[in-house]
Amino acid sequence: MGKVYLTGAGPGDMDLLTIKALKVIRNADVVVYDRLVNPEILNEAPQDAEMIYVGKADGKHTLPQDEINEVLYQKALEKENVVRLKGGDPFVFGRGGEEAKYLRDRGIDFEIIPGVTSAISVPAYAGIPVTHRGIAVSFRVVTGHEAPNKQKSQIDWNSFRYDETIVFLMGLHNLANICENLIKIGKAPDTPCAVIQEGTTNNQKVAVGTLENIVETVKKEGIGTPALIIVGQVVSLREDLKWFR
Repeated sequence: MGKVYLTGAGPGDMDLLTIKALKVIRNADVVVYDRLVNPEILNEAPQDAEMIYVGKADGKHTLPQDEINEVLYQKALEKENVVRLKGGDPFVFGRGGEEAKYLRDRGIDFEIIPGVTSAISVPAYAGIPVTHRGIAVSFRVVTGHEAPNKQKSQIDWNSFRYDETIVFLMGLHNLANICENLIKIGKAPDTPCAVIQEGTTNNQKVAVGTLENIVETVKKEGIGTPALIIVGQVVSLREDLKWFR
């Protein structure tokens, strides 16, 4: 019986992959990987490793999550080293907890290898710190895309009223709704906001505006997915701190 390594591949830049992640990838018998994993990272796997794509895009899932869980289980019965490779960090909206529990319930050994999360690294590559002395001493990370079959949203918009920095992952298609809800609960319409496409990669694009105009700015700049949204006064630091081109 093998072991499953639930591994974070980081936000995109190959150099942000952790040393531990690189070690297990290079020793993998099977790699089960997501859509946002940098192909350069996949090239680090042994030539004879079995590569299984289970990527998810908006409305298009190669496999539903319960079937991905079962793939990991079955491969662990067949092979010694199974790497489950996820963009970012497996425990930040990566459903790593669900996969770990599924394996534990079936007696499969697993290890969690954290990855550099896009929630912090992508804004950093855009010159936006999520905290800054005198501006923000806290930040919140929120899913921008809840499961469509949910009976009721788990997002309590009123609780966001006093948050200094808010980062939304996977929220581009819901951008208008996000801005509308934040203004509705009392955020100023001129609150700075940025949307970052494919952060930390050579395809990175950044649109900067306010809650009031960011939707139009994103359309004008041609920003696409995957994208991250960051809201707060820290966005105004970008002009002084932007460094990555």
